[in-house]
Amino acid sequence: MPVTEQRLERTLTLWPIVLFGIAYITPFIVLTTFGVFSAASNGTLPMSYVFGGIAMIFTALSYGKMSREFPMAGSAYTYARRTIDSRVGFLVGWAILLDYFWLPMVVWLIGAAYLTAQFPSVPAWVFLTGFIVLTTGLNLLGIKLTTRLNLGLIAFQMAVLVAFLILAAKYLFGVKTGVNLGAPFYNHQTTFAAVSGGAALTAYCFIGFDAVSTFAEEAVNPRKTIPRAIVLTASLAAVIFVIVAFVMQLVHPGGVFTDAATAPQDMATQIGGNIFGSLFLGTVILAQFTAGVPIQAAGARLMFAMGRDNVLPKKIFAYVLPRFRTPAFNLLLTGLVGFVAVFSTVANATSFINFGAFTAFTFVNISVIALYIRERRTVTRNPLSWVVAPLIGIGVCVWLMTNLDWKALTMGGIWLVIGIGYLAYLTRGFTVAPPEMDFTEQEEIAPAEQAVPAAGATA
Repeated sequence: MPVTEQRLERTLTLWPIVLFGIAYITPFIVLTTFGVFSAASNGTLPMSYVFGGIAMIFTALSYGKMSREFPMAGSAYTYARRTIDSRVGFLVGWAILLDYFWLPMVVWLIGAAYLTAQFPSVPAWVFLTGFIVLTTGLNLLGIKLTTRLNLGLIAFQMAVLVAFLILAAKYLFGVKTGVNLGAPFYNHQTTFAAVSGGAALTAYCFIGFDAVSTFAEEAVNPRKTIPRAIVLTASLAAVIFVIVAFVMQLVHPGGVFTDAATAPQDMATQIGGNIFGSLFLGTVILAQFTAGVPIQAAGARLMFAMGRDNVLPKKIFAYVLPRFRTPAFNLLLTGLVGFVAVFSTVANATSFINFGAFTAFTFVNISVIALYIRERRTVTRNPLSWVVAPLIGIGVCVWLMTNLDWKALTMGGIWLVIGIGYLAYLTRGFTVAPPEMDFTEQEEIAPAEQAVPAAGATA
């Protein structure tokens, strides 16, 4: 097949990819979820973020190992296929589609909800349509433009975060008295159960650090760039979350709130007045758009990998626009799915996401161990790094999954049953293996870590 139908352009370097990962996570999530998470942790949210961050970094290390071994678009789907079994890989990809399909919709839904609250006379579907059209249009124009846009939006978010911290420090040392710097980590209400419960919640804030691995086929020197980007994304997110939660917990000690859901907005007004309160609200809305761009782009590239593998119809899902080199149909499809938000709520939509995300995390850790076992006689690897660390990641992910509510587990189970049925169709009743992905591009770039595929190569 001609190169123009199968190739993505290699233009991304380390820090733009890291910024994509941070944008996917959305730094402002630590602010908007503070009240609810702090209440669950009995006012020790920073400690919960420390535990949650450590747990996610173990999984990030596994993603880094796999992305170095298999620098191709597809993420957990690709890793499970190559190290465990093609059928398992298919089901992992099917499960993670819940995450990639529904996350953009949730982001757009939240943004539309904030705008609707401020402008109640405008129907919610108008704002929703605006989010979807603008985000999809930017992604169709290509990664270069999207990267430049996100650089600016992330910079603005971080500026507001810094302003929040400065105003909070001024409030703490200029207005408030009796500040206990240790209370956010340990106080008379601290219990292991509360910190653990808070950590289980904070782990949801890290969902998205793995998304940078789906840009492996557009990264310069992917074997080095992608592993670093994955770990850096998770680590930077953990640092941001701990610092911001620490300061916010000082401003509001303890985990009791008049209204936990709106506590961050009230705190912004408390430390900075009405003007900063309005700026805070505007940034929350902007953050939803910032997150929507890379989330949609990552999902489209996962479908690109599955389409190229012919697990999804190849002519449709593996097609890229000749001019912009973007997977057009996949982007349009995720945009259309976003309109389901008109008939849904944030709670219902997010019930799908967590099942797919933690399934993917678990199987990436399993893939590391599987590769270690398969190649232990030919390749020398450190068992602490390749067995113990991923086992810790598996334990954490399974623990988090068991804490999902029954709706998420039920709907996730139904989705997997549908996936098994589709897999049976693809494999003629499991009598043949699912279509395999062509890894010619990976083999070509491996020896010299070429930044651009050789002219005339085939995928």
